[in-house]
Amino acid sequence: MPQAPAAPLVLIRDADVFAPEPLGRRQLLTGGGRILWIGGMDEQAPTGLPMQVVDLQGRRLVPGLIDGHVHITGGGGESGFASRVPALPLSRYTSGGVTTVIGVLGTDDVTRSTRELVAGVMGLREEGLSAWAHCGGYHLPPATVTGSAGSDIAFIECLIGVGEVAISDHRSSQPTLDELLKVAAQAHVAGLMTGKAGIVHLHLGDGARGLDLVRRALDESELPARVFNPTHVNRRHALFEEALDLARRGCTIDITAFPVAEGEDAWSAADALQRYLDSDAPPERVTVSSDAGGCLACFDHEGHLCGMDIGAPAALGATLVELMQRGLALDQVLPAFTSNVARLLRLPRKGRVATGADADLVALDAQGRIADVMAMGAWHVRDGVQVRSGKFEGAGPSLHSKQGR
Repeated sequence: MPQAPAAPLVLIRDADVFAPEPLGRRQLLTGGGRILWIGGMDEQAPTGLPMQVVDLQGRRLVPGLIDGHVHITGGGGESGFASRVPALPLSRYTSGGVTTVIGVLGTDDVTRSTRELVAGVMGLREEGLSAWAHCGGYHLPPATVTGSAGSDIAFIECLIGVGEVAISDHRSSQPTLDELLKVAAQAHVAGLMTGKAGIVHLHLGDGARGLDLVRRALDESELPARVFNPTHVNRRHALFEEALDLARRGCTIDITAFPVAEGEDAWSAADALQRYLDSDAPPERVTVSSDAGGCLACFDHEGHLCGMDIGAPAALGATLVELMQRGLALDQVLPAFTSNVARLLRLPRKGRVATGADADLVALDAQGRIADVMAMGAWHVRDGVQVRSGKFEGAGPSLHSKQGR
């Protein structure tokens, strides 16, 4: 299988490192896609080999952002085939500081498939991004490649869980508790067998039942709370309060960085994360994702689509900036975008700046905006300029101009 080009040696000087905890000014050596060495400013950096030297002049350096909910093959489709959102290109992720994505299917798990999702993961990997995915989509039984969710997770390397399974939503399959428990059990056992996440990533709709099905699953089964991972929990104020209770019980809850209008019964991602961190819920049990490539839809009382937006990876970086502008410390909010996600998904080389970790790094400018992005040791953004793009980005009619000649 084609792979991204090998990453050269890069010596990064004078970086104010947040790993995500603050480490102060450091030097880092990366090579072969990994962080090979981290040293103090007064230490002698490794020498004797050809390497690129980059001086960050004290810029803050953080782990690459992990987006745990991305429609890498596109989402939508709720108002006809023309409403199917196309797949986002590579630069839409990296320009927003995202270096790892987890792909999901959404409402449309009929014309889109888990096979297509696997192909999308492999394509992004070939372009230098780290990517995994969940099998299935909104509906149960889940759409799979092998015939069962457990087998998909066990035998297909890039599939690490099931999702996004819809509950409390008119577009769901209206799953029963038994149906949810069966697929959760498959995910959990397959995760134990393989060391993968083994979670069920749950889409939450606007329905009044909220998280009742998850509470019942915790009350009436032996499955660990970590298996149930609800997302979009900030879409209603009351739903967010329910999610806080589940986090206290051991679930990791996921906040979505979607736009919120003034007066809307929802919390923005910045509001929700700040409220979470101000609560007594465990700080490691919250993550933030973008719903990139997904249809951010609203429906009327008859279930007809009355408006839509499209999720963007850049929403994660924008949320970080907003939180810091409010005076929150970077090391307090950063785990929800990095190490908390890696912990839930059992990705041990992601989400941290540490020797041996993958060289996924983001440098922030003085305002906290994305300035430089390295993914698996290769630069994608330098000084705010995209230096690496996807295979078909910018391709016009000339791409096929010689076809048939």
